Amino acid sequence: MRIDLVTLFPEMFAGVFGSSIIGRAAARGIVDICCTNFRDYAADKHHHVDDTPCGGGAGMVLKPEPIYAAVRDIYAQTASYAARRCTIIFDPAGEVFTQNTAKEFASYEQLVLICGHYEGFDARIYALADRLISVGDFVLTGGEIPAMLVVDATARMLPGVLGDDTSAPTDSFFDGLLGYPQYTRPRNFEGQTVPDVLLSGNHAEIARWRREQSLLTTLRYRPELLDCAPLTPADHIFLEKQKRS
Repeated sequence: MRIDLVTLFPEMFAGVFGSSIIGRAAARGIVDICCTNFRDYAADKHHHVDDTPCGGGAGMVLKPEPIYAAVRDIYAQTASYAARRCTIIFDPAGEVFTQNTAKEFASYEQLVLICGHYEGFDARIYALADRLISVGDFVLTGGEIPAMLVVDATARMLPGVLGDDTSAPTDSFFDGLLGYPQYTRPRNFEGQTVPDVLLSGNHAEIARWRREQSLLTTLRYRPELLDCAPLTPADHIFLEKQKRS
């Protein structure tokens, strides 16, 4: 997968995507992360990318010309991806990014993420976007941090990125539920012990315990997720017992 980041601050991504799991995935060619500074596409000699808002008001607004030029250049260089490309702008009005969105984005061959700054985009820039994405009901200084979040969550869904391809399906939200508690050695730490079932060697019982713990954690902390999660008859029976207890 190719991921293009259209940003005024490409240096922000070097540390995040140059290390750990994403860095290894890039080194192995599973994901190709490219940064484009749209200031390089500003036409005036001072490389202005923003201007005062029409009608007055505080702050500065990103001009359309540099961003259009940058995105069109990316498109020209990556024409072979056109059929499986998604261009994204981060905006409070966008759909909230979820694990299901990450799965969907992982099915594309190219993502183009446009990172805003200052007081926002000239409204004409939105015509470039296939999707508007929000990462929550709060305001950040730019789209770079949301872009990092989206790239990280999406890259995890690509085959070969994680050391064990069975890891992602056990993540919270992968199947609509929160994850189950995890333990490692020592067996006893300051009086807190690993549940016996996890040391039993009975894989069927371990799987049942983990499923029930996932259901219980979701019921306790995010019960609204249960309304949409794919639950089995056994899940429903377990949840009803918990609600009555």
